[in-house]
Amino acid sequence: MVWVDGGYVNTVDTSLVGWAAVTEGLEIVAVPRNADVKGFQVLPRRRVVERTFSWLTRCRRLARDYERKTAHAEAMIQVAMIRLMAARLAGEIVEPSGPIETEAARRIAEDLNN
Repeated sequence: MVWVDGGYVNTVDTSLVGWAAVTEGLEIVAVPRNADVKGFQVLPRRRVVERTFSWLTRCRRLARDYERKTAHAEAMIQVAMIRLMAARLAGEIVEPSGPIETEAARRIAEDLNN
């Protein structure tokens, strides 16, 4: 199952959902936005995606789109995630650096406590 923003599953182009189901065997679930709320709102499961992107952008080479081929970009993402998993298995504690990461860490800890 893959959670996506509502923009990926629209009425104009529904081919992504069908392609993912047939070709990759994935179920795509759109996380709907509340129409009553204006501006930014926290969506369920969105935190997981945003957190993963932030882990990836900590790797300098993934902070920008340097790769010319998709296969190279995929390999760099795999290397970044292997590094993250190895650090966790080794018991390494990664401290947030800077005000944005500190605030994100505070919000994640708050979510986990609630």
